[in-house]
Amino acid sequence: MSLGNFHIPKPWNEPVKDYAPGSPERASLELEIARQSSEVVEIPCVIGGERIYSGNTMDLTMPCDHGHVLARIHLAGEAEVNAAADAAEAARHDWMRMPWEERAAIFLRAAELLAGPWRDRLNVSTMLGQGKTCHQAEIDAACEIIDFWRFNTWYGETSIYAEQPPVNSPGVWNRMEVRPLDGFVFAIAPFNFTSIALNLPTAPAMFGNTVLWKPATVGALSCWYGMQLFEAAGLPPGVINMVVGRGSTVGNPAIARKELAGLHFTGSTKTFQHLWANIGNNLSNYNQYPRIVGETGGKDFLIAHPSAGVESLSTAILRGAYEYQGQKCSALSRVYVPKSLWGDVSERVVAGLGEMKMGDVRDFSVFLGAVIDEPAFRGHQDYLGLANETGNVLAGGKADDSTGWFIDGTFVQVDDPKHRMMQEEIFGPICTAYVYDDDKWSETLDLVDSTSPYALTGAVFADDRRAVAEATDRLRFAAGNFYVNDKPTGAVVGQQPFGGGRASGTNDKAGSPLNLLRWVSHRTIKETMVPAADWRYPYLG
Repeated sequence: MSLGNFHIPKPWNEPVKDYAPGSPERASLELEIARQSSEVVEIPCVIGGERIYSGNTMDLTMPCDHGHVLARIHLAGEAEVNAAADAAEAARHDWMRMPWEERAAIFLRAAELLAGPWRDRLNVSTMLGQGKTCHQAEIDAACEIIDFWRFNTWYGETSIYAEQPPVNSPGVWNRMEVRPLDGFVFAIAPFNFTSIALNLPTAPAMFGNTVLWKPATVGALSCWYGMQLFEAAGLPPGVINMVVGRGSTVGNPAIARKELAGLHFTGSTKTFQHLWANIGNNLSNYNQYPRIVGETGGKDFLIAHPSAGVESLSTAILRGAYEYQGQKCSALSRVYVPKSLWGDVSERVVAGLGEMKMGDVRDFSVFLGAVIDEPAFRGHQDYLGLANETGNVLAGGKADDSTGWFIDGTFVQVDDPKHRMMQEEIFGPICTAYVYDDDKWSETLDLVDSTSPYALTGAVFADDRRAVAEATDRLRFAAGNFYVNDKPTGAVVGQQPFGGGRASGTNDKAGSPLNLLRWVSHRTIKETMVPAADWRYPYLG
């Protein structure tokens, strides 16, 4: 029951700490690194607020040191998945009826806890478990998810609940009720962003939905800390139920439940298409048509016009392609450079890669960590083989799995603009360049648009405004997030809502009201103050 018309605090983007040598935040982070490095955590399923230790375990190791066990994950089976769905259904009645401002307060409190005493826990678990440097962890596991919780609650008040019918005729009061979906939401999280992993269940939960949440096994440590953060912020049992397990073992029984009301997904295109097909095959069994929201892969591009600045262009390639080892859906993966700039650009990129230190992310001088696990490492090895056989490897090209899953930052030039390495998502620190004739700008725009099935992020570099305008127009459907004279990564909540089309997903724009609208179902209410007492209309007279 609400006894006032309350307002969510106006949001702001959480400032990024720089962890400079001698800073207090660096000293604090180093203490937490030492603590988490010295323990092995038991990660249970969390179902209806209860810790469930299945006994079916797998070890979670550090990508940078695959002999170092960080945690033992108690994997969910079909019984745990069904129990989690039952718990979500049991919690739904009370959760949807909790006043909006009380639900919002939980996530606003979670944001402040993460901005303060929980910051190091989430950052370090992301560094150790997912192989991120302190900077990459900070912008992800702290700042971005704090931003999601602050902005999503504000959007809830100002854009979701505030929307009402604009017209009321005399004697009639028209209202719009914003309901949660009629069932549970199945949230499937990726390994590469803790912020995405925590936003996938919490965005629907804010609006009265209950959630069955499947973190990626290799991202389970930070998600386990995130689950404890939810509880510390006051989230009631059963609202979000965490089940960590292998894909089909969790996915098949969850998709089979008649109560499934929505899928909130970030991961591979192949997996998303498989889930969508399964939902389609099961449509007649559901209580409602499930909402499907997904962000999948990318083959993200940068096209440089002959008027582009060489220094800024080279910096964008180095940061866009190699930060977090290229393991971002938005990471730069294909580059189109005019011949007139290629010599200077390639020289600068090769020099930059030569200066980038690769190693254990606990060493703060490291820029490149390891890729996430052995399957990723083996896949990247295959692409390195292809690059060495069919391209011109300008930098990198080697791999080392003796201690961790290390792939060199690799820069490849190919002569064929339709080369596999210009088309296929690699999801690693491998960037491929195609050099075009300066007078082929228009034709090269066509190549950018048609070469890859994906359409997530892309960038144009040009000082000539006519070229910027042409690229913006011609590449309208090639990227859901388009950057002018900037790298195609680093979308900020509230500033650049994120998502793409084509094979990259449903483009429902996380970090904006557009995503949140998918987790509510509206009911129109018309109230007539003095109902008619005679069935006859005036024309009958």
